[in-house]
Amino acid sequence: MRAAVGALAALAAGGLAWGSFEAGWVRLRVLEVRLDGLPPELDGLRVAHLSDFHLGVPSRGRVAVERAVAWVEARRPDVVCVTGDLLSRAGGEPLLRSLLDRLPGAFVVLGNHDLADSRDPFSEPVELGALDGVTLLADDSRTIELRGRRVQFAGVDPRSYGRGEAQPARLADPDADLRILLCHFPGIRRRLPAGAYQLVLSGHLHGGQICVPYPGGKLLLAHPRAREREGVYRDAATVTHVSPGLGTTFVPFRFFARPEATELVLRAA
Repeated sequence: MRAAVGALAALAAGGLAWGSFEAGWVRLRVLEVRLDGLPPELDGLRVAHLSDFHLGVPSRGRVAVERAVAWVEARRPDVVCVTGDLLSRAGGEPLLRSLLDRLPGAFVVLGNHDLADSRDPFSEPVELGALDGVTLLADDSRTIELRGRRVQFAGVDPRSYGRGEAQPARLADPDADLRILLCHFPGIRRRLPAGAYQLVLSGHLHGGQICVPYPGGKLLLAHPRAREREGVYRDAATVTHVSPGLGTTFVPFRFFARPEATELVLRAA
């Protein structure tokens, strides 16, 4: 009996150690995505996509975030986009600001954890003011010129999304050569008319964070019915990329759901 209890304790300790390790074992991924109607001048445009930092709580997710930012900083992509859940507690704000300082010109939206809209007992409301050096989008947009073409970045406020009031299609500029939408929640893709945006960037689900693998897939314990989990999804003329994110919530572990920073290389379909 004692031997069995000891073996179970060792197994549990090993599992927790692995979960903590995986929380900081960030995957740095380059992924090509093909977009309909992409102008030749924008073929090869590189968009770094980061999400779900969850800074302010003890977790090796902080290691993943710092490594991801260093990777993006070294690669110098054309654009950096961050899709919410920057903070879980106010104590992470100084680190957040220092990391965003290394990503000048990034486009950013907030997530539900930034407003403590979560069942996570370790999250708290954060009064996040202006973010220097980056563009914080909240139901508005910015258009910039890249390679001689007009590229629009629009962002969804998590509060309007939660109330069912977000209407990002109204922000879409038909004269822009490329339209990119940032929304923390992947479900926004089902609320868009065809072709409103060529690229949608989301996060939120952490790739499940705690998963049970089975042949041919894995069970997401926190979001078993989620339609969009991680990776690339296509709807008519729109491509959605759902980031597995970098931090953790509820528990400081990841199982079969590595954190990831992604560089999307846009190609003409």
